Amino acid sequence: MTSGTKVETRTDEDKTTASGEFSEGETEVREPRLTKGTWIGLAVIAVIVALVVIFGIAARRKSESTLETDTKAASIPSVNVIHPVSSVLSSGLALPGNTQAYVDTPIYARTSGYLKSWHFDIGAHVRKGQLMAVIETPELDEQLQVAQADLKSAEANLNLANTTSARYQNLLTTNSVSKQETDVAVSDAAAKKAAVDASNAAVRRLQQLQSFEKIYAPFDGIVTARNIDIGGLIQAGENLTPKELFHLAAIQKIRVFVSVPEAYSTSIKSGGKATLTLDEYPDREFEGTIARNSNAIDSATRTLNVEVDVDNPKGELLPGAYVFVHFKVPQRSSNLMIPSNTLLFRAQGLQVGVVRDGRVQLVPVTISKDLGANVEVASGLTANDAVVLDPSDSLANGQEVQVKSHLSETAKQMQKKEGDQ
Repeated sequence: MTSGTKVETRTDEDKTTASGEFSEGETEVREPRLTKGTWIGLAVIAVIVALVVIFGIAARRKSESTLETDTKAASIPSVNVIHPVSSVLSSGLALPGNTQAYVDTPIYARTSGYLKSWHFDIGAHVRKGQLMAVIETPELDEQLQVAQADLKSAEANLNLANTTSARYQNLLTTNSVSKQETDVAVSDAAAKKAAVDASNAAVRRLQQLQSFEKIYAPFDGIVTARNIDIGGLIQAGENLTPKELFHLAAIQKIRVFVSVPEAYSTSIKSGGKATLTLDEYPDREFEGTIARNSNAIDSATRTLNVEVDVDNPKGELLPGAYVFVHFKVPQRSSNLMIPSNTLLFRAQGLQVGVVRDGRVQLVPVTISKDLGANVEVASGLTANDAVVLDPSDSLANGQEVQVKSHLSETAKQMQKKEGDQ
């Protein structure tokens, strides 16, 4: 028999039925009774199950909350920021420039023919009036001979016409000829005179073209190019594209053209001094004079075109060289400096992103000096502003961001670069 079930067998006199008596041989089965220990075990199990359910729900809610927090945090972009640093504009301004010959001229032929000889090659120094090349013009020579013959014929006809005119005028005084015949003779002499003048002009024109057979240097300079050789065909004329024979440059004085930023345009005065430095001469400076400027700001680059003239008696400076031109400008007040990679180029103008109260504000700025990697800001920022580095193109005004780090080391590097300059 199982535990908890008790079966009793009673005698006939003790057995009862539902009416109080049991029939003979019947057995009474009693309901099992739970002990105190059993009830305690069941209660413990119930508590454990309840705790498991409660803790499971709490853990799930915590996971959902953490996921929501992480998702929200991930949706907020992280940015690096930097504070602008103070920068004092120095009295020296160094700008790149290009050297050009003071006079730079291509040499063309004025008459057609074949090149007979040339006397100077590239790099040669020539003096004004020196013969550089000779052109053979056989056709022109023949045309000149024909024109000279026509001139002689016209002069002979003029002499005869003048003689006839004089005779008729003498005969007219004695009424030996009519007035009409005298007028015809005088008019014929005048026409012959005009023909002589025309023939003279034709001869002079051909003689002038013939003089172009010899090409002379128009000024002192250096031959920088020679584009023709002996026997080469040379064609000249109004309807033909001329071919450059030589290129001549005068380098006793060099022109240097510099684009000066608009912020310094009022500091550049004609007659002022400037110095040139070149990589070819690292320990030397060449002194020049501000000759002139365009007196107009280029709307595309916002710069003033300035010409600096430098004496070059030894020919050390070559045309086309890349140089740095150093100007002396008045001391300017201190400005703030930021890296160039903080700038945003938008349709609204030049802007930077500033983090304030966890949100971005797009602030318009004005640049006073461009140093390449860094720029100096004339207005729009304060030293306490947290400026976003490397802003994305999608950065919007009022956008929520989280600051990743303040790059103070970058500020130190900017100050160091400014000090080096």
